[in-house]
Formats: sequence, structure tokens, C-alpha cells
Amino acid sequence: MTEEVKVKNREVVIPGETLAEGMGYLPSFGTYREGEKILASRLGLVNIEGKVIKLVPLSGKYLPKRGDTIICMVTEILMSGWRVETNSAYSAVLNMKDATSEFIPKGANLTKYFDIGDYLVAKISNVTSQKLVDITLKGPGLRKLYGGRILNVSPPKVPRIIGKQGSMVSLIKQHTNCKIMVGQNGIVWIQGEDSDMELLAVKAIKKIEQEAHMPGLTDNMQKFLTENGGAPQ
Repeated sequence: MTEEVKVKNREVVIPGETLAEGMGYLPSFGTYREGEKILASRLGLVNIEGKVIKLVPLSGKYLPKRGDTIICMVTEILMSGWRVETNSAYSAVLNMKDATSEFIPKGANLTKYFDIGDYLVAKISNVTSQKLVDITLKGPGLRKLYGGRILNVSPPKVPRIIGKQGSMVSLIKQHTNCKIMVGQNGIVWIQGEDSDMELLAVKAIKKIEQEAHMPGLTDNMQKFLTENGGAPQ
């Protein structure tokens, strides 16, 4: 059998689709070998690096990883801390000792610190093999969020929304004068003094989510923000 790639780089493929033929190509994430063929095991975007073929997922749930910064919502007050929703199949626990540098006495009313429905920017400090997740608020930028609006995006699209070294999210901030925080779990917080600019930031992020696989995204976003009333640069 001749060696041949059957798809283009960055092409969207469906499960079971043949990506390449021949033993010279190597299957990686989201692909598998069947005989001399490499097939897609999920919906995704083809990424060809040399002889390695992998897929970038277009959708999928977040899987908590140690060191990730996430935006999460308090769902339960526990005896010694808080349980939060992480936008994944696994909830996480914030212990009192990781919540604040302030001493919290035993039996204190924990709702004075964080109440059910509050959103927090937190870092995942530990994930056990049983997927028990711990978070901390001790670190730069980690805190409770006040006001603003919450937006859900597909977790695999988060790197595209942030951009290289934060370039894409910085572009939106500059044009809308909004504060924006993007959690690696696909939860985004946006706060602006002008509700129209907040809405423009929401539309921009949704546009990146939909067009993440398209080339020239930064230029398209610059044009979109300028044409829709964003502050000129």
C-alpha cells in the first residue's frame, strides 16, 4: 500500500474517517490504527506534524488538572470549607486553610467568606487518582469575583480564546475596556463599565469559539471589534 495522507491539515473530520494510509504515519491523540490505515476516533481538527497525525477536539468536557486556573461556583457549604462546581464531571473542595490568609475559627459562619452562588477564580492544587479535586485561592489573581457576567465556552477552545501569550484576550480587552478572565475549564468572566462593550466582548469570544479552526483569526477579530464599535487602537 502506498503511503498517503487522505486529509488536509486543519480539516474537520468525523469518527471513523480515514486520515492516512501506510505504516510510515503514526497515530496520536484522537486517532487509531486499523491495519495500514489511521482513522479518526472522534470529531476533531486534523493536526499533522511530520509523520504524526493527531486530532484537536472540537468539543468535550473539561478534565481537571493540577495547576489549572479555573472559574468555579460555590454549590455547598461544608464543615471545613466549600464545595464548588468545576464545569466537569467532578466537583472540587476548597478547604478553609486554602481560602484565605485570615484565620477562620472553628464553627465560624463560612457564608461570610463565600456563599452558595459565588464565583471564584481558583487554582487546582491536587487531583487524586479517584478524581477528588482540591482548589486554592492562595496565589496572584485568585479571588472571589464580584458583578460582571459569566459565559460558558467549549474547554478545548480556551487556548484559542486566550491566544499566544494572551494576545487574543488582550485584543478584546483593549477594544472593549472590559476586565476578562478565562478559566481553563471553559468558564469566562467579563466585567465592563459599559454594558454595550460587555456585550461586544461576549460576541467576540463566541466568534472565536466558532471560528477557532479558521486561519487569520486575529486579523478577523481586529476587524470585527473595530466595525462593531470597539475602541480604536
